[in-house]
Order: sequence, then structure tokens, then C-alpha cells
Amino acid sequence: MGSSFRHSICNEVYQGWDFADVCRHVKETGYQGIEIAPFTLSEDPCNISPADRRNYASVINGEGLAFVGLHWLMVAPKGLHVTTPDDDLRARSWAHIRGLVDLCAGLGPNGVMIFGSPLQRCTTGGSTREEATKRFVDGLASVAPHAEQRGVRILVEALPANQTDVVGSLDEAARIVAQVASPAILTMFDTHNAVDETEPHSVLVERHFDIIRHVHVNETDGGHCGTGDYDFAPVLATLKRLNYQGWISLEAFDFAPGAERIATESLRYLNSIIEKL
Repeated sequence: MGSSFRHSICNEVYQGWDFADVCRHVKETGYQGIEIAPFTLSEDPCNISPADRRNYASVINGEGLAFVGLHWLMVAPKGLHVTTPDDDLRARSWAHIRGLVDLCAGLGPNGVMIFGSPLQRCTTGGSTREEATKRFVDGLASVAPHAEQRGVRILVEALPANQTDVVGSLDEAARIVAQVASPAILTMFDTHNAVDETEPHSVLVERHFDIIRHVHVNETDGGHCGTGDYDFAPVLATLKRLNYQGWISLEAFDFAPGAERIATESLRYLNSIIEKL
């Protein structure tokens, strides 16, 4: 399964699996890295003990994998919101993000944090989209120095309108990155979440390539790669031509086929495309 890209997979595909077994299967299947949803480790991820953090990192390294980063940042604990007009809740929510920066740094070097979390960033409490977006920018700016210090990059993920009304396009994500103006605040591209984009995805990726540090691959219906009709070739060809050094990370949302099939079929399908580029 040779490839010019580094492949990783998100661990929540492996529902109910022991963490060590997850890492072993990920490596055996041919992936080089693992991406982690914090809620799969704890109902309060920021309170994972230093010893447990070291243990997770040891298991990842012991299987010869790289820790890629975190996604689904605000699933647990419940009730957080980063753009709410409630000052206390907003402060607690950004404190959670700072805590996840520490978790990310503790699990491995050079980790990324994919900031999707649509329900925890959408407009609420009577706020306008502009007000909510400003709070999002201000919050990112407040945690950026800590992320810089810990060697973590927080990546603003554009999401479609059926998920959230704050940051709905890669162009908008890029404007936020420019506003914050920190090397720790960048962006990423997700094939599934780009359904509202009006330009070809390869064009968008090329336009914003300098600030894209991660790529999620999946079908537009949430299935794993190869089960739908998304054409991955143009995006992958653009990334290859521009010498992309980040991760190509599988994030499927339909777990019904089972982890073994999702992991194996996706990697095989992607590599069949990459080999023809």
C-alpha cells in the first residue's frame, strides 16, 4: 500500500475497542497515524491524568504510530459553547479548549486540533452571526499564545449550513486565520463538509494551501471512502502537486460496516487513486 501521502484514521470508528487493539489494527492496516476524539477517552478529557496521558502516548508510539491530533473537541463535557453571550459559560468553554491544547501536547508532538464542533459555536442567545463570529475570533486569539507555546495548531474547520451558521466556507475560515494572525491558528479541508462550496474543491485547496494543515477524507453522505461518488482525484492531485506534508485522515460517520472494513476499504480505495496520479 505505497503512497506519497501520510494516512491516518480517526479512532471513533473503533467503537467499543480497547485502545491498544485500536492502535494495533490501525498500524497493521497500513496507516501511519491516529487521530483521537477526546470524548472517546473520557467524559471530561481535560482531567485525564498525566499518567494516563503518558500511557496513551506510549501505546501509540509502541505500535509505531504517530499521534496526529484531536477532533470533536467539545462533545464532552456537555453544555459548553464558545460563542454564547453568556460570559461565564464562554470563559469556561475557552478554558476547555486551553485544556485540550495541553492534552494534545501531552499525547504527542506537533498535534493539530480540528475545531469543528458546530453546535458549540453556532449562534445562540439572540446573537447575530456577526456577533457570534467575532466571539469565535476573539476566543481563538485568546488561546493562540498557549497553543503556540505548546507546539499545537488549532485548525478552523468550515462547516455547511445544515450544521452551523458560524464559519461556513473555506474562504471565511481563511479570513479568520488572517484576523487572528497566529502561527497556531490555521485551517483544514474536509471533503464531507465542503458540500456548500460553490467552487471546485481542488481550486479551494490550491487557493488556501499555505494555511491548510490537515485533510479529512470521507464521502459526502458520511460513508467511508469508496462507498459513494465523491471524486477524490482532483483534490489529491492538487495536494500531491503542491507537495502537501500534512495528514490525509479518514473520518467516517457511518460506523455500520464495522471498523475493520471501514479502515481497510478506505485506505485501499484512496491508494488506488493515488497510484494513478
